[in-house]
Amino acid sequence: MYILRKRKTKFFEIKTKYYNYKCKNQKIMKTIKISLIAMAVLFTASFSAFAQMTGREIVKKAYNLPSGDDQTSTLTMTLINKSGQTRIRKIKQFSKDFGDVEKSIMFFVTPADVKNTSFMNWSYDDDNKADDQWIYLPALKKVKRISSDSKSDYFMGSDFTYDDLGDRKLDADVHKLLREETIDGHACYVVESVSKDEDYMYSKTITWIRKDNFVGLKKEFYDEDGELLKVLSIKKVEKIEGFWVITHSEMKNVQNNHKTIIKLADISINTGVPASKFSERMMMRGI
Repeated sequence: MYILRKRKTKFFEIKTKYYNYKCKNQKIMKTIKISLIAMAVLFTASFSAFAQMTGREIVKKAYNLPSGDDQTSTLTMTLINKSGQTRIRKIKQFSKDFGDVEKSIMFFVTPADVKNTSFMNWSYDDDNKADDQWIYLPALKKVKRISSDSKSDYFMGSDFTYDDLGDRKLDADVHKLLREETIDGHACYVVESVSKDEDYMYSKTITWIRKDNFVGLKKEFYDEDGELLKVLSIKKVEKIEGFWVITHSEMKNVQNNHKTIIKLADISINTGVPASKFSERMMMRGI
């Protein structure tokens, strides 16, 4: 009897252990199943989000990055020719968002040959309204309006055209997402933009836009023959007062080996720049 009870007890112990082991494995398998389902849902959601984002939507996010109600900064513009000779210009600039129009104005401080020269740009939210631009040259003592035919001219000997200094309308181009690449450790969307205007100065541009904050890091400009003309490289981006600000950029013309470096300093945001700052009278008056 003792032997039978012992065997019976042993049998129940083995059965109990097997039951506990089976339950434990069932719990583990259930946890794994739940984890796999969760991963599948996350992957599907991420894939769907990417699949739904078009080139236009990416560029729109880049265009609509908040920049504050107004901004003031000191700009250093360095021009470098193919021989390595440099010219340095100091500029004070102001910008203000009026809701339906964003206005900016810059005043050249040094050197003497460009001192008191000023430039003003008004960019409108209305897609049917082109930017208005003016330049004041002290030698002429007159404010000159930049015509549409002059938008392809280069600004004050730099590698930026007057058109580059304005705001490009989102639907002036057809945007196509080409691929994804990484620049300086930042994952980027690569978007090609082709103008709907066949007479536009650039046959196309290709922009590298960061995926995490939609700040553009690089832009290639192609001439009317489809050849690479110049490359804009963003060297430094800082978050100031909660806004992303490009503080160091370089534009290089690869066809003539000329380069323009722009660095921003003394940046102030939302300080209440007066509306009266943006007028032809102020351009002539200076700072």
